[in-house]
Amino acid sequence: MYLKDISRVYFIGIGGIGMSALARWFRHFGCEVAGYDRTRTTLTEQLEKEGIAVHYIDDVNLIPESFRTPQSCLIVYTPAVPSDHKELIFFRTNGFSELKRSQILGRITQDLFTIGISGTHGKTTTSSMTAHLLTAAGKNCTAFLGGITQNYGTNLLLGKADSNEDPLVVAEADEFDRSFLTLFPNVAVVTSMDADHLDIYGTHDEIKKSFHEFVAQIKNDGVVIIKKGLEVSIPEHVHGYTYSCGQPADFSAINIRIEAPYFTFDLDTPNGKIKDLQIQVPGFHNVENATAAAAVALLLGVSETNVREGLRTYLGVKRRFEYIYRSESTIYIDDYAHHPAETEAFIKSAKALYPDRKVTVIFQPHLYSRTRDFASEFATSLSLADEVILLDIYPAREQPIEGVTSEIIFNEIKSPEKQLCRKSDLMQVLTQKRRDVLVTMGAGDIDTFIIPIRDWLTEIEKK
Repeated sequence: MYLKDISRVYFIGIGGIGMSALARWFRHFGCEVAGYDRTRTTLTEQLEKEGIAVHYIDDVNLIPESFRTPQSCLIVYTPAVPSDHKELIFFRTNGFSELKRSQILGRITQDLFTIGISGTHGKTTTSSMTAHLLTAAGKNCTAFLGGITQNYGTNLLLGKADSNEDPLVVAEADEFDRSFLTLFPNVAVVTSMDADHLDIYGTHDEIKKSFHEFVAQIKNDGVVIIKKGLEVSIPEHVHGYTYSCGQPADFSAINIRIEAPYFTFDLDTPNGKIKDLQIQVPGFHNVENATAAAAVALLLGVSETNVREGLRTYLGVKRRFEYIYRSESTIYIDDYAHHPAETEAFIKSAKALYPDRKVTVIFQPHLYSRTRDFASEFATSLSLADEVILLDIYPAREQPIEGVTSEIIFNEIKSPEKQLCRKSDLMQVLTQKRRDVLVTMGAGDIDTFIIPIRDWLTEIEKK
């Protein structure tokens, strides 16, 4: 089935950040869209407000009537959907066309100039920064993003329908389940290749192999921009560049300093130095992400002036170093970090921003397999905090693994204060803590505490 022949699209797992962007895309182009997700969230509620029917029980009877015949109807699902899902079985039994989320993205972008941002971490911020730089510079940019941008309030940016320019598509290239191998970009970025998703890949070498395959798929005369130090072979048909934060590279952030509220830096480029660039989103890791995004923009002809203004006005992504509450006495930040490299980068940046204040991190491990594979690394990174409150593991798609609990991380944490805590007890535990710099961190459902913690802090400050 060709995409042009589709009039109805049903999403199983519509609340996923990548799935919801595609749902919005099809809705924008006139398709009837509906879907299932197991959990009601702010995002699914927003989809409903946009006219997309969503239900939350796996029940064939809840599928809207117009989606029960296969003609002109496409089913989109994610690899996280279990094979015994009743609705998925119904569609497969009755001859519906079905594609994975990644396959749809590949089909949408196959004939368009595509910028694929890949990496085991850093890709959401880098892709949203890149999309903002291009959009703010007046480029005809469409973007499928892995987070809700603060600048635009969405994970889908749509190009200008009346533009004479061919569209540029920014796509977050997800390595999970090797999804990014459905993309054949003109420009690619590789931010990182850390060991992750070992439940899928088995070994770190297999992850690296997958990234090599992704880079090899870049179109002829295309461009790849690789973080300095990553072992990625540059194919002969591709122009290769490196970027770094503090090390010599084709694009390198140097002279990095904190000039509140900005992180300020100079950027060495193949065409000379750009001085005093500023970003509002905190963190040395975000300086690194900004370097990659600026490299893409400059190589695509965006002026230095527009790059400077785009970086300065970029507001970040929801749940990426997101300030939830700020007062003279208390700072509360939320972050999506769920890999040891991410937790380390975040805590180091928070400590640099607030060197004289106590940083308390509430961390929720994500996946039993990830906890098992990186327990020591998580403990080392979390030990950078002054205090750690460790929640139970969020299982996501996994069943429990014998002997794997948060305690295997907890036992190795060296912070002077640490505590295991059930989610049900968290708010009570917080009332006994010093309110200074407070952080919630994780990719599970820890975000359900954001509003309760914010409201609690607000109420405390009133007294």
